[in-house]
Amino acid sequence: MLSKLSKGCANFIQKFLPDPFIFCIILTVFVFIVAMPMTGQGPMEMIQHWGNGVWGLLLFSMQMALVLVLGSAMATAPIIHKGLKKLASIPKTPVQAVFFITFVAVIVDWLNWGFGLIVSAILAKEIAKQVKKVDYRLLIAASYSGFVVWHGGISGSVPLTVAAVTEAVTAQTNGVLTESLPVSITVFSPWNLAISAAILVILPLLNAKMHPAPEEVVAVDPALLVDEEIQVKKPETPAEKLENSFIMSGLIVLIGAAYIIQLIVSGSFELSLNTVNLIFLILGIAFHGTPINYVRAVGEAAKSASGIILQFPFYAGIQGLMVGANAVTGASFAGVISQAFVSVANQITFPLFTFLSAGIVNFFVPSGGGQWAVQAPIMMPAGQALGVSPSLTAMAIAWGDAWTNLLQPFWALPALGIAKLGARDIMGYCLISLFVTGIIICLGFVLAGLGIL
Repeated sequence: MLSKLSKGCANFIQKFLPDPFIFCIILTVFVFIVAMPMTGQGPMEMIQHWGNGVWGLLLFSMQMALVLVLGSAMATAPIIHKGLKKLASIPKTPVQAVFFITFVAVIVDWLNWGFGLIVSAILAKEIAKQVKKVDYRLLIAASYSGFVVWHGGISGSVPLTVAAVTEAVTAQTNGVLTESLPVSITVFSPWNLAISAAILVILPLLNAKMHPAPEEVVAVDPALLVDEEIQVKKPETPAEKLENSFIMSGLIVLIGAAYIIQLIVSGSFELSLNTVNLIFLILGIAFHGTPINYVRAVGEAAKSASGIILQFPFYAGIQGLMVGANAVTGASFAGVISQAFVSVANQITFPLFTFLSAGIVNFFVPSGGGQWAVQAPIMMPAGQALGVSPSLTAMAIAWGDAWTNLLQPFWALPALGIAKLGARDIMGYCLISLFVTGIIICLGFVLAGLGIL
């Protein structure tokens, strides 16, 4: 039953979901047209908002491109590749493979989303090499589906933001947050742990149940699994000897490792995107042995980053359209959506409606920091007025931001780059995961609103 439903969804998405870049254009036009009457602004105002926003994610774009490139390059190092092969040998059947990769993905994404997003995709690709007759599209979709827990985990941007309240955060929340909200009452709260645990148990089972019958399996194209062989010749010239010098690699690894150790000793170590990328960089250089080996690995991995480079500026433009406010009334499209949910909420339903509104806004503002900047000024004061805990409101925003990533190609681009697939190949399966995880999260916030969790 479930495999037939997932097959139908996969076929539907395969036919009607365009390339992610076309999806960007459609979203841009949609928001541009709809936001004008909703906010009382004209075409020129909206064009201005788009232009002001289009380069707003440059730093984040580079960070994500490096997550993909450096993570992929590190994974091709012989010692890492050997470890991944051993880990990938654990599942023996296609169903076990899908269950295993989902379970691993949920755990690593909860621990650190930047690391988990890349590692789970790389591991899934390695599993596809070893487990025969596994549906490759479903396997990659399963590896990506674990990303749904990232904002409820210990690397989520919202819980980390409210755990270190600054004057800027106080201003963002219109004075609601004047003291920090420690992770003990956000990430490690009973209701948040219950939601995360339920997804850890149910999502692997769900994905495994979606695996098609052997005769309906879409097997992987062997060409997608071939790693380009690097031709190594004996260094002869002084330049070639430098390029193949272990000493040159060792020096930079030593500097990078010393810096990381210094951060840990001083107590300022934080597993942010920059730190994850630095770790990927240093380990990649170390594991590849020589500088030229690493240069070749990065060059090969960079071929998969085109989607990020092309599409992220357009999503930044969409974000500009969403948050661009009327100069007189202060109304923005994202604000209008959030206010619509606030107007029908009460103390019990407010966390649920905050989550749902965040899920809708996330389609157009698929960035954790951007989501917080858009919704915190509206949701945090409204929650306080209704007597809802600020930690509950903040995490409802966080989970909404994470939830609809399952149907938003923005975050799937790094994983798709590694897998060498398109968004339409996996989104049909992710649609099923979206519905089921949505039910789990909604139930969690209803119970939290009632005070049961």
